[in-house]
Amino acid sequence: MIDSPKDSPREPSECIGNADSIADGDSTGGTDFIRTIINDDLRSGQMQSVVHTRFPPEPNGYLHIGHAKSIILNFGIAQEYKGLCNLRFDDTNPVKEDTEFVDSIMEDIGWLGFDWEDRLFFASDYFEQLYQWAEWLIGQGHAYVDELSAEEIRLYRGTPTEPGKNSPWRDRPREESLDMFRRMRQGEFPDGHCILRAKIDMAHPNINMRDPALYRIRHVHHHRTGDTWCIYPTYDFAHGQSDALEGITHSICTLEFENHRPLYDWLLETLPVPHRPRQIEFARLNLTWTVMSKRKLLRLVQEQHVDGWDDPRMPTICGLRRRGYTPQAIKDFCARIGVSKTNSTVDLALLEFSLREDLNARAPRYMGVVDPVKLVITNWPQGTVDYFDASTSPDDPEGEKRRLPFSGELYVEREDYMDDPPRKWFRLGPGREVRLKFAYYVTCQDVVRDEAGVLREIHCTYDPESRGGDTPDGRKVKGTIHWVSAAEAVPAEIRLYETLFDRENPEEVEDFTEALNPRSLQVSQGYVEPALAQIEPGRSVQFLRMGYFCRDIRDGQGEMPVFNRSVTLKDAWARIIRNKRENE
Repeated sequence: MIDSPKDSPREPSECIGNADSIADGDSTGGTDFIRTIINDDLRSGQMQSVVHTRFPPEPNGYLHIGHAKSIILNFGIAQEYKGLCNLRFDDTNPVKEDTEFVDSIMEDIGWLGFDWEDRLFFASDYFEQLYQWAEWLIGQGHAYVDELSAEEIRLYRGTPTEPGKNSPWRDRPREESLDMFRRMRQGEFPDGHCILRAKIDMAHPNINMRDPALYRIRHVHHHRTGDTWCIYPTYDFAHGQSDALEGITHSICTLEFENHRPLYDWLLETLPVPHRPRQIEFARLNLTWTVMSKRKLLRLVQEQHVDGWDDPRMPTICGLRRRGYTPQAIKDFCARIGVSKTNSTVDLALLEFSLREDLNARAPRYMGVVDPVKLVITNWPQGTVDYFDASTSPDDPEGEKRRLPFSGELYVEREDYMDDPPRKWFRLGPGREVRLKFAYYVTCQDVVRDEAGVLREIHCTYDPESRGGDTPDGRKVKGTIHWVSAAEAVPAEIRLYETLFDRENPEEVEDFTEALNPRSLQVSQGYVEPALAQIEPGRSVQFLRMGYFCRDIRDGQGEMPVFNRSVTLKDAWARIIRNKRENE
């Protein structure tokens, strides 16, 4: 046997959640059912160590927002109780695993603000110990080598309402099973020739307890152990024992593992493990307008429906980061949805709300024109450039400012002009006066269109006495629009995103890719004010009136920056578009 990889360095009395502090009402944990269980364990004295959790991802893909919920829960509980949280990779299936995924997972967890310190582990760290425990099970009559095919095993297993039947190899002598298991390790058999199964009960009401597989043959190169092994433990056999070796007190996982808990407990009770963790299940995160299956996300990448795992339309953590989401927004979202024992689906609008709340407080304000049309001021003094000092913070007029050039040719949003506007249209139209943000009042006099009728220029006159928005006659206008000076504006690629799918539940169709939204990405060649040319990749800003944008961290590092719209300022317009699409 090998020792636990890390003994806890703290005494129980150092934990915020110890029995005495809970009795005094000093616990910082919330009132969800998981923290209630932990508090009860601490009160009862059943725990002889600090709270110790773990996050155990499989390195077979990139993490998504559902994993973020688990990360925040496991690391968050450890922080609240002054405990520990391990990062352990479940690398028991080398067919699908890669160091690329290991690196990305560590980057995502670090970006969310969590640190596993020196507690980075892999299930492969315990392969020798797990193998020795498998031999021990065989020697005790609790496991056997089965030579049924995968299809035969499925047929023998039975159904939820009908018991299974014993394999003809179930009662093979222990010595024979042990010999075959050792030969499996030595590579004498091809893949699928035989497996090691636990000997429990083929009539058990829980199908997972009907002689489950413990080891299978895989002649595959492992990203850490190379070709040392050609047999690999199943997740069910590796997980609980890894928890035991690491001293995990509470093994928190999603609800689909609830039916696996009897096997988790049976293995811990049967094997001579050094420690007994407790498994607790919670409901996984499901979001509208997206898919959360790692297998389906992989298909989107492989079939090039998206531009990689970090495509800003993906629910992956790296995709959200590239889109402009912040760790604070994701943590706020997870706090709002809470932890429950019942599966449900959360509206994507709540995640967007959390992002707006965070960016509204932290994102500096600038001006960028997404769909530009030129505005010409016909009475502007030729060759003259004016300048305005504009604050980047709406809550602190005396805060940081940038210098805005203003000239006789500007770019404004195409949608800010209408030929025949309704009565309450407070933007540009024939004879309509608006205020240019920070600058002057202008009145629309004429427009220029090309042969196809496309709007090319808006001609206006300006009021020289309205500088800064004040006029001698005290008049006010209701409409204010943003702009950039044409001569000094910086060309930029603007990427506008809608949901990746065109319906709330993409899986309601037979093939979820049939629900892909053809308008999920729209690219525009826009212009931004000069100050944005030097903004660092990954920085979030608000384009006045247009939403929150993030400079792309992968593309546009040359002369033309790329800005991804993280979220609109309000979600009402997005809902109108969705409702219109559904009714068409």
